[in-house]
Amino acid sequence: MLYSKLVTIYGRVENTTKTLEKTAILADFLKNVAPKELEEITLLLQGLAFPEYDARDLGLGIQLAIKAISSAGGSSIDQVKQLWKKTGDLGETASQIMGNKKQATLFSRSLTTSKVLGNLHKLSELEGPGTVDRKISLLKELLASSNGEESKYLVRICLNDLRIGIGEGVMRDSIALAFDVDKVAVQKAYDTTTDFGEVAQLAKNGVNQLAAATITTGKPIKVMLYQKARNITHAFERVGRPGALEYKYDGFHIQIHKRASKIQVFTRRQEDVTKQFPDIISMVKKQVSATNFILDAEAIGSDPKTGKWLPFQHISQRIRRKYDVELLAKKIPVVVRVFDIMYLDGKDMLLVPFKDRRKAIEKIIKKSQQFAPAEQIVTSSDEDGSRFYKESLEKGNEGLIAKNLEAEYKPGSRVGYGVKIKPIMEPLDLVIVGAEWGTGKRGGWLSSFILACKKDDQFLEIGKMGTGIKEKEDMGTSFKELTKLLKPLIIADEGRVVRVKPKVVIEIAYEEIQKSPTYSSGFALRFPRLIRMRPDKNLKEIASLQQVKTLNLNQRHNN
Repeated sequence: MLYSKLVTIYGRVENTTKTLEKTAILADFLKNVAPKELEEITLLLQGLAFPEYDARDLGLGIQLAIKAISSAGGSSIDQVKQLWKKTGDLGETASQIMGNKKQATLFSRSLTTSKVLGNLHKLSELEGPGTVDRKISLLKELLASSNGEESKYLVRICLNDLRIGIGEGVMRDSIALAFDVDKVAVQKAYDTTTDFGEVAQLAKNGVNQLAAATITTGKPIKVMLYQKARNITHAFERVGRPGALEYKYDGFHIQIHKRASKIQVFTRRQEDVTKQFPDIISMVKKQVSATNFILDAEAIGSDPKTGKWLPFQHISQRIRRKYDVELLAKKIPVVVRVFDIMYLDGKDMLLVPFKDRRKAIEKIIKKSQQFAPAEQIVTSSDEDGSRFYKESLEKGNEGLIAKNLEAEYKPGSRVGYGVKIKPIMEPLDLVIVGAEWGTGKRGGWLSSFILACKKDDQFLEIGKMGTGIKEKEDMGTSFKELTKLLKPLIIADEGRVVRVKPKVVIEIAYEEIQKSPTYSSGFALRFPRLIRMRPDKNLKEIASLQQVKTLNLNQRHNN
Protein backbone atom coordinates (compact mmCIF):
# COMPACT_ATOMS: atom_id res chain seq x y z
CA MET A 1 0.00 0.00 0.00
CA LEU A 2 1.18 3.51 -0.74
CA TYR A 3 2.10 5.28 2.49
CA SER A 4 0.23 8.36 1.29
CA LYS A 5 -3.04 6.39 1.45
CA LEU A 6 -2.43 5.54 5.11
CA VAL A 7 -1.44 9.15 5.87
CA THR A 8 -4.80 10.32 4.50
CA ILE A 9 -6.48 8.11 7.12
CA TYR A 10 -4.18 9.46 9.85
CA GLY A 11 -5.22 12.98 8.94
CA ARG A 12 -8.95 12.25 8.88
CA VAL A 13 -8.80 10.49 12.25
CA GLU A 14 -6.71 13.24 13.82
CA ASN A 15 -9.07 15.94 12.59
CA THR A 16 -12.10 14.63 14.48
CA THR A 17 -12.57 14.44 18.23
CA LYS A 18 -15.60 12.16 17.91
CA THR A 19 -14.87 8.58 18.87
CA LEU A 20 -17.67 7.14 16.72
CA GLU A 21 -16.40 9.06 13.71
CA LYS A 22 -12.83 7.81 14.25
CA THR A 23 -14.20 4.27 14.50
CA ALA A 24 -16.22 4.60 11.29
CA ILE A 25 -13.24 6.01 9.34
CA LEU A 26 -10.97 3.17 10.46
CA ALA A 27 -13.59 0.46 9.91
CA ASP A 28 -14.29 1.62 6.34
CA PHE A 29 -10.55 1.65 5.67
CA LEU A 30 -9.75 -1.73 7.26
CA LYS A 31 -12.41 -3.66 5.40
CA ASN A 32 -10.70 -2.79 2.10
CA VAL A 33 -7.11 -3.58 3.14
CA ALA A 34 -5.64 -6.61 1.34
CA PRO A 35 -5.37 -9.67 3.63
CA LYS A 36 -1.59 -9.91 3.21
CA GLU A 37 -1.18 -6.29 4.35
CA LEU A 38 -3.74 -6.26 7.16
CA GLU A 39 -1.41 -7.05 10.07
CA GLU A 40 1.22 -4.46 9.12
CA ILE A 41 -1.41 -1.77 8.42
CA THR A 42 -3.07 -2.44 11.78
CA LEU A 43 0.29 -2.00 13.47
CA LEU A 44 0.95 1.30 11.72
CA LEU A 45 -2.54 2.59 12.54
CA GLN A 46 -1.54 2.25 16.20
CA GLY A 47 1.76 4.01 15.56
CA LEU A 48 3.72 0.81 16.15
CA ALA A 49 6.55 -0.89 14.32
CA PHE A 50 6.16 -4.10 16.33
CA PRO A 51 3.45 -5.68 18.48
CA GLU A 52 3.58 -4.31 22.03
CA TYR A 53 5.02 -7.53 23.48
CA ASP A 54 7.95 -7.52 21.02
CA ALA A 55 11.22 -6.64 22.76
CA ARG A 56 12.68 -4.86 19.73
CA ASP A 57 13.19 -1.11 20.09
CA LEU A 58 13.72 1.50 17.40
CA GLY A 59 16.28 3.23 19.61
CA LEU A 60 15.68 6.55 17.92
CA GLY A 61 15.23 9.47 20.32
CA ILE A 62 14.42 13.12 19.82
CA GLN A 63 18.00 14.27 19.18
CA LEU A 64 18.58 11.72 16.39
CA ALA A 65 15.23 12.64 14.85
CA ILE A 66 16.23 16.33 14.88
CA LYS A 67 19.46 15.50 13.04
CA ALA A 68 17.59 13.42 10.44
CA ILE A 69 15.06 16.23 9.86
CA SER A 70 17.89 18.74 9.56
CA SER A 71 19.77 16.63 7.03
CA ALA A 72 16.74 15.66 4.94
CA GLY A 73 15.17 19.12 4.98
CA GLY A 74 18.25 21.24 4.42
CA SER A 75 17.78 23.21 7.65
CA SER A 76 20.31 23.68 10.43
CA ILE A 77 19.86 21.82 13.70
CA ASP A 78 19.28 25.16 15.45
CA GLN A 79 16.54 26.03 12.95
CA VAL A 80 14.83 22.68 13.59
CA LYS A 81 15.02 23.20 17.34
CA GLN A 82 13.66 26.74 17.15
CA LEU A 83 10.71 25.63 15.04
CA TRP A 84 10.11 22.68 17.37
CA LYS A 85 10.00 25.10 20.29
CA LYS A 86 7.20 26.99 18.50
CA THR A 87 5.17 23.95 17.39
CA GLY A 88 5.68 21.75 20.47
CA ASP A 89 5.49 18.76 18.09
CA LEU A 90 8.54 17.41 16.30
CA GLY A 91 6.26 15.74 13.76
CA GLU A 92 4.66 19.08 12.87
CA THR A 93 8.16 20.57 12.75
CA ALA A 94 9.20 17.93 10.18
CA SER A 95 5.99 18.61 8.24
CA GLN A 96 6.75 22.30 7.87
CA ILE A 97 10.40 21.76 6.92
CA MET A 98 9.82 18.90 4.48
CA GLY A 99 6.73 20.58 3.04
CA ASN A 100 8.99 23.33 1.72
CA LYS A 101 10.97 20.85 -0.38
CA LYS A 102 9.11 20.63 -3.68
CA GLN A 103 10.87 17.50 -4.88
CA ALA A 104 9.50 15.49 -1.95
CA THR A 105 6.07 15.27 -3.61
CA LEU A 106 7.46 13.37 -6.60
CA PHE A 107 9.24 10.76 -4.49
CA SER A 108 6.41 10.30 -2.00
CA ARG A 109 4.20 8.71 -4.63
CA SER A 110 6.32 5.55 -4.50
CA LEU A 111 6.84 5.33 -0.73
CA THR A 112 5.02 2.24 0.54
CA THR A 113 3.99 1.09 3.98
CA SER A 114 6.24 -1.95 3.52
CA LYS A 115 9.22 0.33 2.90
CA VAL A 116 8.37 2.36 6.01
CA LEU A 117 8.12 -0.74 8.19
CA GLY A 118 11.24 -2.19 6.58
CA ASN A 119 13.34 0.82 7.52
CA LEU A 120 11.86 0.91 11.03
CA HIS A 121 12.76 -2.75 11.51
CA LYS A 122 16.31 -2.06 10.32
CA LEU A 123 16.57 0.68 12.97
CA SER A 124 16.00 -1.91 15.68
CA GLU A 125 18.69 -4.23 14.29
CA LEU A 126 21.56 -1.75 14.22
CA GLU A 127 24.34 -1.97 16.79
CA GLY A 128 28.05 -1.34 17.07
CA PRO A 129 30.24 1.44 15.64
CA GLY A 130 28.48 3.82 13.27
CA THR A 131 25.02 2.94 14.57
CA VAL A 132 23.98 6.55 15.18
CA ASP A 133 24.86 7.66 11.64
CA ARG A 134 23.10 4.67 10.11
CA LYS A 135 19.95 5.31 12.14
CA ILE A 136 19.90 8.92 11.00
CA SER A 137 20.42 7.75 7.42
CA LEU A 138 17.48 5.33 7.53
CA LEU A 139 15.08 7.98 8.83
CA LYS A 140 16.50 10.57 6.44
CA GLU A 141 15.82 8.22 3.52
CA LEU A 142 12.14 8.01 4.49
CA LEU A 143 11.83 11.75 5.10
CA ALA A 144 13.48 12.58 1.79
CA SER A 145 10.82 10.47 0.05
CA SER A 146 7.96 12.16 1.90
CA ASN A 147 5.93 15.30 1.62
CA GLY A 148 5.16 17.44 4.67
CA GLU A 149 2.12 15.55 5.92
CA GLU A 150 3.81 12.17 5.50
CA SER A 151 6.90 13.40 7.34
CA LYS A 152 4.78 14.47 10.31
CA TYR A 153 3.51 10.96 10.96
CA LEU A 154 6.82 9.26 10.16
CA VAL A 155 8.56 11.25 12.89
CA ARG A 156 5.75 10.65 15.36
CA ILE A 157 5.86 6.89 14.77
CA CYS A 158 9.64 6.87 15.23
CA LEU A 159 9.15 8.64 18.58
CA ASN A 160 6.28 6.32 19.54
CA ASP A 161 3.90 9.26 19.76
CA LEU A 162 1.36 9.09 16.90
CA ARG A 163 -1.15 11.17 18.94
CA ILE A 164 -4.20 10.82 16.66
CA GLY A 165 -6.49 9.26 19.23
CA ILE A 166 -6.48 5.58 18.25
CA GLY A 167 -6.58 3.86 21.62
CA GLU A 168 -7.41 0.28 22.46
CA GLY A 169 -11.17 0.90 22.50
CA VAL A 170 -11.23 2.64 19.10
CA MET A 171 -9.09 -0.09 17.55
CA ARG A 172 -11.30 -2.84 18.99
CA ASP A 173 -14.54 -1.23 17.84
CA SER A 174 -13.12 -0.47 14.38
CA ILE A 175 -12.19 -4.12 13.80
CA ALA A 176 -15.61 -5.25 15.03
CA LEU A 177 -17.41 -2.81 12.70
CA ALA A 178 -15.16 -3.52 9.70
CA PHE A 179 -15.69 -7.27 9.77
CA ASP A 180 -19.15 -7.40 11.33
CA VAL A 181 -18.19 -9.28 14.48
CA ASP A 182 -19.06 -8.71 18.13
CA LYS A 183 -16.70 -6.28 19.86
CA VAL A 184 -16.78 -8.45 22.99
CA ALA A 185 -15.29 -11.25 20.88
CA VAL A 186 -12.67 -8.85 19.51
CA GLN A 187 -11.74 -7.75 23.04
CA LYS A 188 -11.48 -11.36 24.20
CA ALA A 189 -9.21 -12.23 21.29
CA TYR A 190 -7.04 -9.19 21.98
CA ASP A 191 -6.79 -10.00 25.69
CA THR A 192 -5.38 -13.42 24.82
CA THR A 193 -3.10 -12.38 21.92
CA THR A 194 -2.27 -8.69 22.77
CA ASP A 195 -1.88 -8.13 19.03
CA PHE A 196 -4.57 -6.21 17.11
CA GLY A 197 -2.83 -7.13 13.85
CA GLU A 198 -3.46 -10.80 14.50
CA VAL A 199 -6.97 -10.06 15.79
CA ALA A 200 -7.86 -8.10 12.63
CA GLN A 201 -6.68 -11.00 10.47
CA LEU A 202 -8.74 -13.48 12.47
CA ALA A 203 -11.80 -11.22 12.35
CA LYS A 204 -11.51 -10.85 8.58
CA ASN A 205 -11.57 -14.63 8.31
CA GLY A 206 -14.83 -14.83 10.26
CA VAL A 207 -16.30 -15.04 13.74
CA ASN A 208 -15.31 -18.69 14.18
CA GLN A 209 -11.63 -17.89 13.59
CA LEU A 210 -11.87 -15.00 16.04
CA ALA A 211 -13.40 -17.21 18.71
CA ALA A 212 -10.58 -19.72 18.20
CA ALA A 213 -7.87 -17.23 19.24
CA THR A 214 -5.68 -18.98 21.78
CA ILE A 215 -2.90 -18.04 24.14
CA THR A 216 0.61 -18.82 23.02
CA THR A 217 3.82 -19.00 25.01
CA GLY A 218 6.06 -16.09 24.11
CA LYS A 219 3.10 -13.71 23.64
CA PRO A 220 1.93 -12.17 26.93
CA ILE A 221 -1.78 -12.01 27.64
CA LYS A 222 -3.66 -9.29 29.51
CA VAL A 223 -3.55 -9.95 33.25
CA MET A 224 -6.73 -10.38 35.28
CA LEU A 225 -7.49 -7.30 37.35
CA TYR A 226 -9.09 -7.03 40.78
CA GLN A 227 -11.69 -4.71 42.22
CA LYS A 228 -11.31 -3.26 45.70
CA ALA A 229 -13.05 -4.57 48.82
CA ARG A 230 -13.59 -2.46 51.95
CA ASN A 231 -12.55 -5.19 54.41
CA ILE A 232 -12.35 -8.96 54.94
CA THR A 233 -16.11 -9.39 55.39
CA HIS A 234 -16.83 -7.46 52.20
CA ALA A 235 -14.22 -9.55 50.37
CA PHE A 236 -15.97 -12.80 51.36
CA GLU A 237 -19.29 -11.33 50.22
CA ARG A 238 -17.72 -10.81 46.80
CA VAL A 239 -15.84 -14.11 46.34
CA GLY A 240 -17.86 -16.50 48.51
CA ARG A 241 -16.98 -18.72 51.46
CA PRO A 242 -14.64 -20.47 51.67
CA GLY A 243 -12.31 -18.23 49.68
CA ALA A 244 -8.59 -18.22 48.97
CA LEU A 245 -6.65 -15.38 50.59
CA GLU A 246 -3.18 -14.51 49.32
CA TYR A 247 -0.61 -11.85 50.14
CA LYS A 248 -0.78 -8.74 47.96
CA TYR A 249 2.91 -8.05 47.48
CA ASP A 250 4.70 -4.73 47.11
CA GLY A 251 6.56 -5.88 44.01
CA PHE A 252 5.91 -5.82 40.32
CA HIS A 253 3.60 -8.05 38.31
CA ILE A 254 5.28 -10.40 35.83
CA GLN A 255 4.36 -13.16 33.43
CA ILE A 256 6.85 -16.00 33.04
CA HIS A 257 6.68 -17.84 29.71
CA LYS A 258 8.51 -21.06 28.86
CA ARG A 259 8.50 -22.95 25.60
CA ALA A 260 10.92 -25.88 25.67
CA SER A 261 14.25 -24.27 26.61
CA LYS A 262 13.24 -20.66 25.92
CA ILE A 263 12.20 -18.65 28.99
CA GLN A 264 10.88 -15.07 28.85
CA VAL A 265 9.75 -12.57 31.48
CA PHE A 266 7.15 -9.90 30.64
CA THR A 267 5.73 -7.01 32.64
CA ARG A 268 2.00 -6.36 32.92
CA ARG A 269 2.54 -3.82 30.10
CA GLN A 270 3.65 -6.70 27.86
CA GLU A 271 7.27 -5.47 27.87
CA ASP A 272 9.95 -8.12 27.55
CA VAL A 273 12.34 -7.73 30.51
CA THR A 274 14.01 -11.13 30.24
CA LYS A 275 17.51 -9.66 29.99
CA GLN A 276 17.02 -7.62 33.16
CA PHE A 277 16.24 -10.69 35.28
CA PRO A 278 18.78 -13.49 34.73
CA ASP A 279 18.15 -14.63 38.33
CA ILE A 280 14.47 -15.33 37.55
CA ILE A 281 15.50 -17.35 34.48
CA SER A 282 17.86 -19.40 36.66
CA MET A 283 15.15 -20.05 39.27
CA VAL A 284 12.66 -21.19 36.62
CA LYS A 285 15.15 -23.62 35.10
CA LYS A 286 15.86 -25.22 38.47
CA GLN A 287 12.48 -25.07 40.17
CA VAL A 288 9.68 -25.50 37.61
CA SER A 289 9.33 -29.01 36.23
CA ALA A 290 6.94 -28.32 33.31
CA THR A 291 8.11 -27.88 29.71
CA ASN A 292 5.69 -25.25 28.42
CA PHE A 293 3.78 -22.79 30.60
CA ILE A 294 2.65 -19.24 31.35
CA LEU A 295 2.80 -18.22 35.02
CA ASP A 296 1.30 -15.13 36.65
CA ALA A 297 3.63 -13.96 39.41
CA GLU A 298 5.07 -11.14 41.47
CA ALA A 299 8.76 -10.24 41.71
CA ILE A 300 9.76 -8.62 45.01
CA GLY A 301 13.10 -7.02 45.76
CA SER A 302 15.00 -8.34 48.76
CA ASP A 303 17.93 -7.28 50.93
CA PRO A 304 20.87 -9.58 50.08
CA LYS A 305 22.14 -9.46 53.67
CA THR A 306 18.95 -9.92 55.69
CA GLY A 307 16.59 -11.45 53.11
CA LYS A 308 13.98 -8.86 54.09
CA TRP A 309 11.58 -7.87 51.34
CA LEU A 310 12.05 -4.35 50.00
CA PRO A 311 9.51 -1.75 48.78
CA PHE A 312 8.68 -1.58 45.09
CA GLN A 313 10.94 1.38 44.28
CA HIS A 314 14.00 -0.82 44.83
CA ILE A 315 13.07 -3.45 42.26
CA SER A 316 11.86 -0.75 39.86
CA GLN A 317 15.54 0.09 39.33
CA ARG A 318 15.98 -3.33 37.78
CA ILE A 319 13.09 -2.96 35.34
CA ARG A 320 14.74 0.03 33.67
CA ARG A 321 18.35 -1.20 33.80
CA LYS A 322 19.94 -2.08 30.45
CA TYR A 323 23.56 -2.42 31.60
CA ASP A 324 25.43 -3.92 34.59
CA VAL A 325 22.45 -6.26 34.95
CA GLU A 326 24.34 -8.99 36.80
CA LEU A 327 25.78 -6.45 39.26
CA LEU A 328 22.35 -5.02 40.08
CA ALA A 329 20.92 -8.54 40.38
CA LYS A 330 23.39 -9.17 43.21
CA LYS A 331 22.65 -5.81 44.83
CA ILE A 332 18.85 -6.26 44.63
CA PRO A 333 18.04 -9.97 44.29
CA VAL A 334 14.43 -10.89 43.69
CA VAL A 335 11.97 -13.19 45.39
CA VAL A 336 9.26 -14.61 43.13
CA ARG A 337 5.78 -15.65 44.23
CA VAL A 338 3.55 -17.41 41.68
CA PHE A 339 -0.16 -16.82 42.11
CA ASP A 340 -1.73 -18.16 38.90
CA ILE A 341 -1.14 -20.23 35.79
CA MET A 342 -2.72 -19.65 32.37
CA TYR A 343 -1.13 -22.37 30.24
CA LEU A 344 0.47 -25.71 31.04
CA ASP A 345 2.03 -28.23 28.65
CA GLY A 346 -0.44 -27.83 25.81
CA LYS A 347 -3.49 -27.05 27.94
CA ASP A 348 -5.20 -23.67 28.08
CA MET A 349 -5.87 -23.18 31.81
CA LEU A 350 -8.07 -20.07 31.58
CA LEU A 351 -11.36 -21.93 32.13
CA VAL A 352 -9.98 -24.27 34.79
CA PRO A 353 -11.30 -23.41 38.30
CA PHE A 354 -8.81 -21.46 40.42
CA LYS A 355 -8.56 -24.20 43.07
CA ASP A 356 -7.31 -26.59 40.36
CA ARG A 357 -4.98 -24.01 38.85
CA ARG A 358 -3.46 -23.59 42.31
CA LYS A 359 -2.95 -27.37 42.59
CA ALA A 360 -1.16 -27.32 39.24
CA ILE A 361 1.15 -24.54 40.47
CA GLU A 362 2.02 -26.48 43.62
CA LYS A 363 2.64 -29.63 41.60
CA ILE A 364 5.17 -28.15 39.15
CA ILE A 365 7.10 -25.84 41.53
CA LYS A 366 9.90 -26.99 43.79
CA LYS A 367 9.56 -24.47 46.62
CA SER A 368 12.35 -22.36 48.05
CA GLN A 369 12.59 -19.05 49.92
CA GLN A 370 13.31 -17.32 46.62
CA PHE A 371 10.75 -19.01 44.36
CA ALA A 372 7.43 -20.45 45.54
CA PRO A 373 3.64 -20.31 45.16
CA ALA A 374 2.05 -17.23 46.75
CA GLU A 375 1.46 -17.45 50.49
CA GLN A 376 -2.16 -18.55 50.84
CA ILE A 377 -4.86 -19.73 53.22
CA VAL A 378 -8.29 -21.09 52.30
CA THR A 379 -10.88 -20.16 54.92
CA SER A 380 -14.47 -19.13 55.63
CA SER A 381 -13.51 -17.28 58.81
CA ASP A 382 -13.38 -13.48 59.11
CA GLU A 383 -11.14 -13.94 62.13
CA ASP A 384 -8.64 -16.09 60.23
CA GLY A 385 -8.77 -13.67 57.32
CA SER A 386 -8.12 -10.66 59.56
CA ARG A 387 -5.19 -12.42 61.20
CA PHE A 388 -3.69 -13.28 57.79
CA TYR A 389 -4.27 -9.70 56.62
CA LYS A 390 -2.40 -8.31 59.63
CA GLU A 391 0.44 -10.79 59.05
CA SER A 392 0.76 -9.66 55.42
CA LEU A 393 0.92 -5.98 56.36
CA GLU A 394 3.51 -6.65 59.08
CA LYS A 395 5.75 -8.26 56.44
CA GLY A 396 5.65 -5.08 54.37
CA ASN A 397 3.04 -6.19 51.85
CA GLU A 398 0.18 -4.05 50.56
CA GLY A 399 -2.62 -6.26 51.89
CA LEU A 400 -4.45 -9.33 50.59
CA ILE A 401 -6.09 -10.66 47.45
CA ALA A 402 -9.25 -12.71 48.00
CA LYS A 403 -10.19 -15.19 45.24
CA ASN A 404 -13.21 -17.27 44.28
CA LEU A 405 -12.08 -20.91 44.34
CA GLU A 406 -14.28 -21.86 41.38
CA ALA A 407 -13.42 -18.86 39.18
CA GLU A 408 -11.92 -18.96 35.71
CA TYR A 409 -9.05 -16.64 34.69
CA LYS A 410 -10.47 -13.64 32.84
CA PRO A 411 -7.71 -11.71 31.03
CA GLY A 412 -7.92 -7.93 31.13
CA SER A 413 -11.07 -7.74 33.23
CA ARG A 414 -12.20 -6.68 36.70
CA VAL A 415 -14.98 -9.24 36.93
CA GLY A 416 -15.24 -9.81 40.65
CA TYR A 417 -13.58 -13.24 40.66
CA GLY A 418 -11.09 -11.72 43.05
CA VAL A 419 -10.80 -8.54 45.11
CA LYS A 420 -7.95 -6.67 46.76
CA ILE A 421 -7.98 -5.53 50.38
CA LYS A 422 -5.74 -2.56 51.23
CA PRO A 423 -5.67 -0.36 54.32
CA ILE A 424 -5.33 3.08 52.75
CA MET A 425 -7.51 5.33 50.63
CA GLU A 426 -7.11 4.12 47.08
CA PRO A 427 -4.06 5.78 45.47
CA LEU A 428 -4.13 7.01 41.89
CA ASP A 429 -1.84 6.08 39.03
CA LEU A 430 -1.26 9.31 37.11
CA VAL A 431 1.05 10.51 34.35
CA ILE A 432 3.44 13.47 34.48
CA VAL A 433 2.61 16.02 31.72
CA GLY A 434 4.67 18.97 32.89
CA ALA A 435 7.15 20.21 35.47
CA GLU A 436 8.82 23.31 36.87
CA TRP A 437 12.54 23.88 37.25
CA GLY A 438 13.63 24.20 40.87
CA THR A 439 15.55 27.02 42.52
CA GLY A 440 18.11 27.20 45.31
CA LYS A 441 19.32 23.78 46.41
CA ARG A 442 17.03 22.21 43.80
CA GLY A 443 18.42 24.34 40.99
CA GLY A 444 19.08 22.21 37.90
CA TRP A 445 16.36 19.73 38.90
CA LEU A 446 12.73 19.56 37.94
CA SER A 447 11.01 19.91 41.31
CA SER A 448 7.26 20.41 40.89
CA PHE A 449 5.37 17.99 38.66
CA ILE A 450 2.05 18.49 36.85
CA LEU A 451 -0.10 15.35 37.01
CA ALA A 452 -2.88 14.18 34.70
CA CYS A 453 -5.62 11.60 34.55
CA LYS A 454 -7.28 10.58 31.27
CA LYS A 455 -10.59 10.91 29.48
CA ASP A 456 -10.66 8.76 26.35
CA ASP A 457 -7.39 9.78 24.65
CA GLN A 458 -7.04 13.16 26.42
CA PHE A 459 -4.82 13.89 29.41
CA LEU A 460 -6.48 16.21 31.92
CA GLU A 461 -4.48 17.97 34.62
CA ILE A 462 -5.42 17.21 38.21
CA GLY A 463 -2.74 18.85 40.33
CA LYS A 464 0.92 19.53 41.10
CA MET A 465 3.08 17.24 43.20
CA GLY A 466 6.39 18.04 44.87
CA THR A 467 6.46 15.88 48.00
CA GLY A 468 7.43 12.27 48.58
CA ILE A 469 10.52 12.79 46.41
CA LYS A 470 13.96 12.47 47.95
CA GLU A 471 16.98 14.77 47.79
CA LYS A 472 19.39 11.82 47.80
CA GLU A 473 19.21 8.93 45.33
CA ASP A 474 19.87 6.21 47.91
CA MET A 475 16.79 7.22 49.91
CA GLY A 476 14.22 6.45 47.19
CA THR A 477 12.95 8.17 44.04
CA SER A 478 14.91 11.42 43.82
CA PHE A 479 14.54 14.77 42.06
CA LYS A 480 17.66 13.86 40.10
CA GLU A 481 16.16 10.57 38.92
CA LEU A 482 12.87 12.18 37.84
CA THR A 483 14.74 14.97 36.06
CA LYS A 484 16.85 12.42 34.19
CA LEU A 485 13.71 10.54 33.10
CA LEU A 486 11.79 13.64 32.02
CA LYS A 487 14.44 15.78 30.28
CA PRO A 488 14.42 13.69 27.06
CA LEU A 489 10.61 13.96 27.04
CA ILE A 490 10.43 17.79 27.08
CA ILE A 491 8.31 18.99 24.15
CA ALA A 492 7.85 22.65 25.06
CA ASP A 493 9.64 25.18 27.23
CA GLU A 494 7.68 28.04 28.79
CA GLY A 495 10.32 29.73 30.93
CA ARG A 496 10.69 27.75 34.16
CA VAL A 497 7.73 25.52 33.23
CA VAL A 498 8.16 22.69 30.73
CA ARG A 499 5.63 20.43 29.05
CA VAL A 500 6.65 16.80 28.71
CA LYS A 501 5.46 13.90 26.59
CA PRO A 502 3.07 11.82 28.73
CA LYS A 503 5.06 8.68 29.49
CA VAL A 504 6.21 8.53 33.13
CA VAL A 505 3.50 6.93 35.28
CA ILE A 506 3.61 7.36 39.06
CA GLU A 507 1.46 6.25 41.98
CA ILE A 508 0.13 9.12 44.07
CA ALA A 509 -1.32 9.33 47.59
CA TYR A 510 -3.42 12.32 48.61
CA GLU A 511 -5.58 13.60 51.44
CA GLU A 512 -8.70 14.24 49.40
CA ILE A 513 -10.03 15.10 45.95
CA GLN A 514 -11.53 18.57 45.61
CA LYS A 515 -13.50 20.16 42.80
CA SER A 516 -11.39 22.89 41.21
CA PRO A 517 -11.57 25.13 38.14
CA THR A 518 -7.77 25.46 38.19
CA TYR A 519 -7.13 22.21 36.35
CA SER A 520 -8.60 20.88 33.11
CA SER A 521 -10.04 17.80 34.86
CA GLY A 522 -12.19 20.00 37.08
CA PHE A 523 -10.59 18.43 40.15
CA ALA A 524 -7.50 18.94 42.29
CA LEU A 525 -5.66 16.57 44.60
CA ARG A 526 -5.12 17.97 48.10
CA PHE A 527 -1.59 17.32 49.39
CA PRO A 528 -0.54 14.83 46.68
CA ARG A 529 2.67 12.92 47.37
CA LEU A 530 4.67 10.36 45.48
CA ILE A 531 4.30 6.77 46.63
CA ARG A 532 6.38 5.14 43.91
CA MET A 533 7.25 5.04 40.24
CA ARG A 534 5.12 2.71 38.13
CA PRO A 535 7.28 1.69 35.14
CA ASP A 536 5.18 -1.49 35.01
CA LYS A 537 2.09 0.49 33.99
CA ASN A 538 1.28 2.21 30.71
CA LEU A 539 -0.92 5.13 29.71
CA LYS A 540 -3.91 2.86 29.25
CA GLU A 541 -3.80 2.04 32.95
CA ILE A 542 -3.69 5.49 34.51
CA ALA A 543 -6.73 6.75 36.43
CA SER A 544 -9.67 7.87 34.34
CA LEU A 545 -11.66 11.05 34.94
CA GLN A 546 -14.64 8.83 35.77
CA GLN A 547 -12.61 7.07 38.46
CA VAL A 548 -11.67 10.46 39.94
CA LYS A 549 -15.32 11.55 39.92
CA THR A 550 -16.36 8.31 41.65
CA LEU A 551 -13.71 8.68 44.35
CA ASN A 552 -14.75 12.30 44.92
CA LEU A 553 -18.39 11.25 45.24
CA ASN A 554 -17.64 8.36 47.61
CA GLN A 555 -15.42 10.60 49.70
CA ARG A 556 -18.26 13.13 50.16
CA HIS A 557 -20.74 10.36 51.07
CA ASN A 558 -18.34 9.00 53.69
CA ASN A 559 -17.72 12.39 55.33
